[in-house]
Amino acid sequence: MSVSEQFVFGADLSGQPVGQALRLANRHGLVAGATGTGKTVTLQRLIEGFSDAGVAVFAADVKGDLCGLGAVGAPQGKVAERIASMPWLTHQPTAYPVTLWDIHGQSGHPLRTTLSEMGPLLLGALLELTDSQQAALYAAFKVADREGLLLLDLKDLKALLAHLKSHPEVLGDDSALFTTTSAQALLRRLSSLEQQGAEALFGEPALQLEDILHPDRDGRGRIHLLDASRLVHEAPKVYATFLMWLLAELFEQLPERGDADKPVLALFFDEAHLLFSDTPKALQERLEQVVRLIRSKGVGVYFVTQSPDDLPDDVLAQLGLRIQHGLRAFTSKERKALRAVADGFRPNPAFDALSVLTELGIGEALVGTMEAKGTPAMVQRVAIAPPQSRIGPLSETERAALIRQSPLAGRYDKAFDRESAYELLTARAAQASVQAAEAAASSKTEAEAGVGSMTGGLLGSLAGLAMKTAVRQVANQIGRQLVRGLLGSLVGGKRR
Repeated sequence: MSVSEQFVFGADLSGQPVGQALRLANRHGLVAGATGTGKTVTLQRLIEGFSDAGVAVFAADVKGDLCGLGAVGAPQGKVAERIASMPWLTHQPTAYPVTLWDIHGQSGHPLRTTLSEMGPLLLGALLELTDSQQAALYAAFKVADREGLLLLDLKDLKALLAHLKSHPEVLGDDSALFTTTSAQALLRRLSSLEQQGAEALFGEPALQLEDILHPDRDGRGRIHLLDASRLVHEAPKVYATFLMWLLAELFEQLPERGDADKPVLALFFDEAHLLFSDTPKALQERLEQVVRLIRSKGVGVYFVTQSPDDLPDDVLAQLGLRIQHGLRAFTSKERKALRAVADGFRPNPAFDALSVLTELGIGEALVGTMEAKGTPAMVQRVAIAPPQSRIGPLSETERAALIRQSPLAGRYDKAFDRESAYELLTARAAQASVQAAEAAASSKTEAEAGVGSMTGGLLGSLAGLAMKTAVRQVANQIGRQLVRGLLGSLVGGKRR
């Protein structure tokens, strides 16, 4: 296989180049090793290889030094010696096309998605919900879909939960799943998420996948770096959930590609153990399924962690490229784990992988690639080639310049808030208040009219009664006068 058909990242003990076939690069991979053994430099070299081949890259920059990809390298010291020891290596210090991202929008373009796109399963994992709370969340999303209520940001979901608490009849057959207790628990979890600053992740404009896949003007794949130096420590669940969403979104949206000369995208997930620790079983099974199937969409997933034990066995079994830097074993448990790592490679009669694992120097690794037929090749001891870009972080000035010059400058920087669940439900509540006020005013008018009618009738009755009494009194008066007159006539006649 010619060097042009693979991305080369090092040399074996005989000085021959070692790399992986580009057409097999969608078979995923692993970069592992103890702290300080050279994982970051290896990662940088791999990313450069993909970019040179025209493959887009999305990587999490956990330590903050991968951004050196955007600056020209200046090899010296041991780095220069390593380059000199590889006469086949074409090393031309250069800067790579880098786009910087940051969920908070401080050290890169703001990176957002919407709650509707994330869905209840991933959101439930982010909120660490119980089964009953998860069921309530599913019921809420079902109502939102049925009534056309867009859930874009956290205030949309909070408004929907408050609406369902006040109008449980809207839930229909799902009313049993949505209790007041579960609603209150969901609202508390959302408030806790806001305190972690996670509200910045949700909203619009949301990330468009085509912006990640679009190549640079010179044909190289653009390298998209998510600044996770703070996020992975302050909100590790937010970090892991976003990466899982990105993986799931790529799987859902990208078309089938079958066998291709190279992948369309390489994903690098640093601190990979966060993707699988404390993850609900249903979500972990879904994640493992996506990792298994997404290679047919032309996506290679590369996990970066300290030990292969950080990944589930079902995921490890799918990794075609394994780069294992040095490990240290001081306890019986660590020695057992070390043997498991060595046994994961196809043996090489030239050396004992178990012994070499503890002898590897900085920038050296045991590497297992794939042969042309897709079967594992024998493990090799490899010296990793230095990257052509800078080893180390950018300055704040350099970072700001990259953001200004980015082809995506201005596209994501300003958030907007279109009509969604919050606005619609607020409008409904306001309309309901107006209607209630109008109904109350109408009832008051009718009541006052009723009282007036009753008063008029009473007055009329009293007037009629007074009239009758007066007539009766007049009649009695006349009657008495007639009687008196008649009696007077009768008496007078007798006297005469």
